[in-house]
Amino acid sequence: MQIFYLPNWLMLLTYFIGWPLMQLAVAYLINFLDNKYFQPDNFILKSRKWESAFYRRVIKVPKWKHLLPDGAATYKSGFKKKRLGSSDSNYLNQFIIETGRAEIMHWLEILPFWVFALWSPGYVVWIMLGYALVVNVPCIITQRFNRPRLVKVSKSRV
Repeated sequence: MQIFYLPNWLMLLTYFIGWPLMQLAVAYLINFLDNKYFQPDNFILKSRKWESAFYRRVIKVPKWKHLLPDGAATYKSGFKKKRLGSSDSNYLNQFIIETGRAEIMHWLEILPFWVFALWSPGYVVWIMLGYALVVNVPCIITQRFNRPRLVKVSKSRV
């Protein structure tokens, strides 16, 4: 529900500056959370039996996941997830944690779409939701596709 009425140029400015700032803020803040919140057996992050086949056969994740950017480059201490860098068990465990962190981050980055309702016409809010879904859902799916595979590799190393 639109409460504030801004000039069009200012609304556009909030879209092009507001979204990236909100996304960067979420990414920055989530890095301060303890690793315990991103364990693969967490209710939200836990893989469901149907997911692996669905992501591989129906959504065909292996064909397009390489096209997604790795947001780790945004931060100096970011954990790069584009490629597996080692088969060391500590590295694999951290990689698994970071897929959980990335998934939760992308879920949280969808939520601010409603903020634009404060100063935007209703149809723009739907556009913002569409944008949030298009940008974040492929990343969520990729993390959900990769994590069980990493867990399997990690368990085979023990």
